[in-house]
Parts: sequence; structure tokens; C-alpha cells
Amino acid sequence: MSISNLRPNRTAIIASVVLVLATIAILFAMDRPAICECGTVKLWHGVVQSSENSQHLADWYTPSHMIHGFIFYLGAWLLWDKWNLFGGRVAKFSLPIAIAIEAAWEIFENTPFIIDRYREVTVSWGYVGDSIINSVADIGWMILGFVLAGRLPVWLTVTLAIGFELFTTWLIRDGLALNVLMLVWPLEAVKEWQALA
Repeated sequence: MSISNLRPNRTAIIASVVLVLATIAILFAMDRPAICECGTVKLWHGVVQSSENSQHLADWYTPSHMIHGFIFYLGAWLLWDKWNLFGGRVAKFSLPIAIAIEAAWEIFENTPFIIDRYREVTVSWGYVGDSIINSVADIGWMILGFVLAGRLPVWLTVTLAIGFELFTTWLIRDGLALNVLMLVWPLEAVKEWQALA
């Protein structure tokens, strides 16, 4: 895939920073905790069924956010580079558009509706939402995925996405595809299988 048209210009980079700062402000306004209530910030937290899940910089759901970046890059490439939608004028804003979508999810994910939904239909019975540092890190992981998708060969990006999904499905019985499935169309058999992890 060509990356020349999708590289952000200075204005797009400034817009990206503003979007992340706005997300932080919104999450603070929603009374989300800045960091884990345990009082520490860890680079990695690997226990899914714990009160510290989704509270630190990286966890087993980090690969899902990188896959978001892969998908957003593919969408941007299709819309603005391949199909030349709007004459490609918005291509330079592909990254801030991806950040806006990811940030919107991070905000929505921390509403009572989604928190309760996770508790009802997934194995995340004790889920309390994300800390702000985790949400910002998730956006950062998406950005990394977006950048990697623009620089790696397509076959390697696809291989990484499939590998991430297979690895997390094998290890924690969850991943991007299963997460979406269980939120949108929960299956009791999948929930029971996930509970065995």
C-alpha cells in the first residue's frame, strides 16, 4: 500500500494532539480515574480477571488496539488513496480521523451502558471501565498499528493481525473478534468457553 498520501502533515499532527487532549478532558469530566486505583502505573498487567485489567499501559487487549490501527489504515488507504474519495484532499488527515474514531470508542467504552454490557454478556464480570492512562495508551497502541500498517508489507500486517487474534484467543480466550461478537451478539456457549480460561 502507498503511504505517501496518508502521511499526516503538520496540521494533522496538531489535530491529533488536540484530539487526544480533548479525550483526556472528556474522560476526566466523566470521573474516570487517572490511573489504577491500586496507586501504581505498570507497563504491563497480564491478569484479565482482576481489578487492574484495563488500568495500565498495556494488557492482553493491547493487540486489539493495534489491529484497530491496521483496520483504520486499510480504510484510509481504500477511501483516499485507492478510490481517491474527495479527490484525496482528506488523506493527510487519515491519522486524526483514526484517532477520533478510537477516542470515540474509548469514551463510549467507559459509559455505564458499555461497562454494564461487558458485565452482563462477557466473562468480564468485574469490569469497571478503563483508567484514563489506559485509554490514552490504547489510543497510542492504535496509532502504532496505523503507522506500522503504512510501513510494513501488506502480508506482514495481515500476518500480525491474524497472529495477535490467534494468540490472545488461545491464551485468554478473547480478542478483537470475540469481543465484538460478545458485545453485539452474545452466545452463551462462547461465554461458557471463555469462563474456562
